[in-house]
Amino acid sequence: MLNLNSLLLSSANPRRLIEFYGKVLNMQSTSWGQDDWGGYEIGNSWLTIGPHDKVKGNAKEPERLMFNFETKEVEKEFERIKALGAKVIADPYNPEQESGMKIATFADPDGNYFQLMSPMK
Repeated sequence: MLNLNSLLLSSANPRRLIEFYGKVLNMQSTSWGQDDWGGYEIGNSWLTIGPHDKVKGNAKEPERLMFNFETKEVEKEFERIKALGAKVIADPYNPEQESGMKIATFADPDGNYFQLMSPMK
């Protein structure tokens, strides 16, 4: 069996994303002694942010990979993250197939999409 260890988010401006996700997650970044690298331990995995020499500008296909942050308070967290300046892609909504579930979608400063979602039953 495989375990998802981490998601590596590359950026031409990783410090900006490290600071942004620190505010979203309300956490202090772990540093590995290099200014351009940081990360957040979330549950049993990591969101790791750093540079990559082939990454330039904003995400060209932000829908290709979206990662979800689970919360029982989708509406409350939506308003908090929106106030941080995250670009709203989709206000909280209920997917047709799941009654009671909520999802909201944002874009980070590089244009990558991330979502808030209520716990799955």
